[in-house]
Amino acid sequence: MQVLKNLFQVGGDLNGITFDQQGALWNDGNSYILKMPDGLILFDCGCGDTLDQIFRNMAYWGLDPDHIKYCILTHAHYDHAGAGHILKKRGVKFISIAETAASVAAGDERCCGYLYHKIFTPFEVDQIVTDGEKINILGLDIEVIHVPGHSMGCTAYAFQWDGKSLVVSGDLIGTLLGGDFGWGGSIDFDKKIYMESLRKFAKVDSDVMLPGHGLIYFHKPRRRVEEALNAALMQWR
Repeated sequence: MQVLKNLFQVGGDLNGITFDQQGALWNDGNSYILKMPDGLILFDCGCGDTLDQIFRNMAYWGLDPDHIKYCILTHAHYDHAGAGHILKKRGVKFISIAETAASVAAGDERCCGYLYHKIFTPFEVDQIVTDGEKINILGLDIEVIHVPGHSMGCTAYAFQWDGKSLVVSGDLIGTLLGGDFGWGGSIDFDKKIYMESLRKFAKVDSDVMLPGHGLIYFHKPRRRVEEALNAALMQWR
């Protein structure tokens, strides 16, 4: 699905772009592709069992999987990073915050394979980034925003694209179909830290928010974040 010019959603089972297994609506997180002049940037890579579907979706838009140069991870959960070990073998370089890098390297419970009754295959991240850092990937300036709580490695990424301010938010915000917050069953879930992340993220203005599951927010995404913050303040204090 083309989101904006040269920006595509190529994975995500909640809205039917990929499909893992019958009755599963959260097994495959959203994956997004940016087409740059010198290659492709992938945000999250899905559970692994749908990677062939992601590649077919890419092919429909004339995107060659062999041109994926980088994959930027929002966090370590199986539905967002499970395909990492496969892409590493294809030469893709991975970028993440330190907490996510440690989790995928260990492949332990922080990756939540138990939720999907699957085994997470560990892999190494190539470049570790920090909160507030501005990185340049294939000519694109990206701001790193660490927003832990759903997991300790949760990270959003903000950048300018096609004249608009975009942010990839991962599972910081729940979908319109699934409540205000990301799933609360992670080993390293923390309500207090999560609420502080929502306070921080509620100050981020964007034109388009690309979430970890479900529908993309095209109209005043900050209002959705403020709603989640309000819900957290009422429920978690």
